[in-house]
Amino acid sequence: MINNYLEKVYSGLVGKTMGVILGAPVEPTLWTYDKIYNTYGDITNYIKTFKNFAADDDLNGPIFFLKALDLVKKDESFAASHVGKAWLNYSREGQGMFWWGGYGISTEHTAFLNVKHGIMPPLSGSTKVNGLSIAEQIGGQIFIDTWGLVFPDNVEKAADYAQKAASVSHDKNGIFGARFVAACISKAFVESDIKKIIIEAFDVIPKDCEYRRVCDAVIDFYNNDADKDFRKCMDFLISDFGYDKYPGVCHIIPNSGVMILAMMYGEGDFARTIEIATMCGWDTDCNAGNIGTILGVLVGAKGLPTKYRGQINDVLVTSSSIGSLNTIDLPTLAKEVANYGYQLMDEKVPENISNTVNNLKDLNFDFNIPESTHGFRTSDLIRYNLRHTDGNGSNNSGALSVLLDRVYRGDAAKVYYKPYYRREDFDDERYSPAFSPQIYSGQIMKIKFKLDKWNGDDFGVMPYIRLSHSKRELDGQIIMIEHGKWIEIEYTLPDTKAEPIDEIGIKLESFSRERNKVLGDLHIDSFMVTGKGYHSIEFSKETVEFSTTTQFTENLGAFAIEDDQINVISNEDCLALTGNFHNKDVEYNLTIIPRYGEKHFATFRCQGVKIGYLAGFDNGKFKLLKNDFGYTTLAEVDYNVSTDVEYNIKITAVGANIKVEVNSELIIECRDDSLTHGCVGYSILDNGRMSVKNISFKEL
Repeated sequence: MINNYLEKVYSGLVGKTMGVILGAPVEPTLWTYDKIYNTYGDITNYIKTFKNFAADDDLNGPIFFLKALDLVKKDESFAASHVGKAWLNYSREGQGMFWWGGYGISTEHTAFLNVKHGIMPPLSGSTKVNGLSIAEQIGGQIFIDTWGLVFPDNVEKAADYAQKAASVSHDKNGIFGARFVAACISKAFVESDIKKIIIEAFDVIPKDCEYRRVCDAVIDFYNNDADKDFRKCMDFLISDFGYDKYPGVCHIIPNSGVMILAMMYGEGDFARTIEIATMCGWDTDCNAGNIGTILGVLVGAKGLPTKYRGQINDVLVTSSSIGSLNTIDLPTLAKEVANYGYQLMDEKVPENISNTVNNLKDLNFDFNIPESTHGFRTSDLIRYNLRHTDGNGSNNSGALSVLLDRVYRGDAAKVYYKPYYRREDFDDERYSPAFSPQIYSGQIMKIKFKLDKWNGDDFGVMPYIRLSHSKRELDGQIIMIEHGKWIEIEYTLPDTKAEPIDEIGIKLESFSRERNKVLGDLHIDSFMVTGKGYHSIEFSKETVEFSTTTQFTENLGAFAIEDDQINVISNEDCLALTGNFHNKDVEYNLTIIPRYGEKHFATFRCQGVKIGYLAGFDNGKFKLLKNDFGYTTLAEVDYNVSTDVEYNIKITAVGANIKVEVNSELIIECRDDSLTHGCVGYSILDNGRMSVKNISFKEL
């Protein structure tokens, strides 16, 4: 494997995010090239500051469609159909993930419905089924960055896998764009000259295609432009390859011209490249995002400009069907992507990556990737400023360092991570992110740190969590810390009384004598939340945000909270999920009240919309089903169910052993080792109505 592979994957992901956030505010087509210039002039920094940047299709797709690799069975080879299944499994139909602009209008919406109704890739994205206009919109290249990241310096493999992924929704030039961008990313791992990267990536697409024609035209213009004025080149691009010359909402050809223009005129400078792409208009977040990945890999983590780091802070939120996976810290994501890369290249996965990836249920932050922060925040940027530092960890590795800048006696602040989000944390409704908590009561927080104190007296640290609904903070024991000594503290997370935890970290406070201000560095070496947790959900405390019930991701159906229960109606299969995606052995309790219809289920070990176990009532029987893109009955017994009657269901899943009790009576005992982990929730199959309450679960 190439040198600094993990760091390069990380810098590619951060670069992608920087480009997307820079370009997103001027993405709508009302923002023409001229309007952007007249409003913002020469863009040299973010043009909008977000509290937190909400999910974006350019980020959703590369992350979750890569999980198609998890859907490949042992006796199968990777195929486009696996990516099509990933679309169905990780998307909430009609919500988030990508633009649901209508069948025959939105390429992605069209492809999703094609796959849902059995038109599998590559036919689902073909010109034969959808026509040329739909097939050649920009989505062919905006979702495939991660395929370049998992094949470093292997442009053919990167292009081939990207083609399979893009064929779910695109064809012709849409496919060529996917191949080209993935090849550029792959080559950027080993080549530092952006122009050479572009030239070598051309080898994976036809010489006579329209995609190559626009690229060659822009390169020729650049080579003959003595002034090296990108605006003159953009005038040429509008004149010869503008939106008026290609059909559809967002055609790939004009935008590909912008990408080449920005990379040529940016000349390897990361900031200038994404800034030019944004100033040129058209699909700004897509173009700046794609080249952000390419240039991010090229320059590495330390080459990414500081001015674009702050607003990201390693935080990414997404809008998949699995709420606990929608809160992302980029270093951990980089390890997941790199893990795929090592496996695809048939190389041993380094221990620092495998230790994290093999136990993703835990939060496990080590700060060893250069510039990484894992999304930690401070409540006081003036006196408690966060930054990554090299060589300050316990093994001379990286650390998250808190600069204590002349802290007076009584000055206190929080340094924390957010494992759960609410609507109030965002400025807009971009692609409807939905969240389930990442951590729960009963788990243990472990944090290792050292204080390098330059001045001042006593200084204290206290672990804490904050509850999302009440904003109440639950504190652990305060610890006075000595200069120069590594210490590790543990804090068992207390019972939150059915509230999710939305902050976890430490409180810092100076107890120094008057006028003897504390000055120094607190170096955090590692942060972990581990162990078995438990949680309950009271619907009277929940609300509806981002078109879903808080703590849940809901797919299809209609959900309405009424006092201590939720009422669900649906005319097709619907599903609601909560809990940690990576939980394995679990005891799950809930109460179901059938109201209408025949198929009312509790769900567990769900790994998305199309994968999981279901236990419940089905036409005079109680059944245990397995859903793996189709339902299989694992066990069933006769059971007469009445409407408007409460049924308390208890599911115990330990390893391959599954037990289901109804009203304290053992109904089904079964062994199945197909699904080892996943979320919990509830579901209606076909037509029906039911109420649900008294949800609780705990790890065993």
